Amino acid sequence: MDTITLWHLTGWDFAALAFAALLVGFSKTAVSGANTVSLAVFAAVLPARASTGVLLPVLIAGDLLAVATYRRHAHWPTLWRLFPAVAAGVVTGTLFLLWADDGVMRTSIGAILLLMAAVTVWRRRAAGRDEDDGAPDAVTTRAGRIKARSYGVLGGFTTMVANAGGPVMSLYLLSAGFRKLGFLGTSAFFFLIVNLAKVPFSAGLGLIDGPSLLLDAALAVFVVPGALFGKWAVRRIDQRLFEQLVLAATVVGGLQLLLR
Repeated sequence: MDTITLWHLTGWDFAALAFAALLVGFSKTAVSGANTVSLAVFAAVLPARASTGVLLPVLIAGDLLAVATYRRHAHWPTLWRLFPAVAAGVVTGTLFLLWADDGVMRTSIGAILLLMAAVTVWRRRAAGRDEDDGAPDAVTTRAGRIKARSYGVLGGFTTMVANAGGPVMSLYLLSAGFRKLGFLGTSAFFFLIVNLAKVPFSAGLGLIDGPSLLLDAALAVFVVPGALFGKWAVRRIDQRLFEQLVLAATVVGGLQLLLR
């Protein structure tokens, strides 16, 4: 059955999904966390569970473009520190998906995002900003390791359950003191690896299938102009505004999950 027919998509429905795909590309190369709006659009147009399976390959397309753009700026020690905790979060999220309904899922993730956004703002105001352009030393301390594991588990859980790991990891990288390019390069590799690892789990849960991949093929075209615009825009955004936009996108994402 044709994918458009399967979900009874109208022209306006497809246009909304295309805009959300464009926003995915922009978020991957400019303001990470902005794709929480894409998550909301996909969930509004498609059945809730099906939307997570359709969105995942679109996110991977954005990840590939982000890696191609910022691959030289990734901080691998941070990534290696996060991955074991993220794996635990992905497994936990998979088990959660087996029994939790959409309402519990949205409320839990929305509350987590808003709480962590508030904690991040409080911590940054209390400690002040780190103006060093390099990778932070905080990840090498005991407290930094504990924080990395905590955010890693939450990031893995939220990205598996609702493709909403972007705001979680954005908050971690901001709280660790990453600057723009290091932030984008590290998150690009992080999400490419994590999202690829999620594919077998999503397929096993029936969230990815032939029809969903056909729709993804049509939507992936729109990720490219969004990524190109993001690459152009990010160099024109100063660091403080960049951080404010990331936090704002996180708050909006948390609110829309709670209120939807």
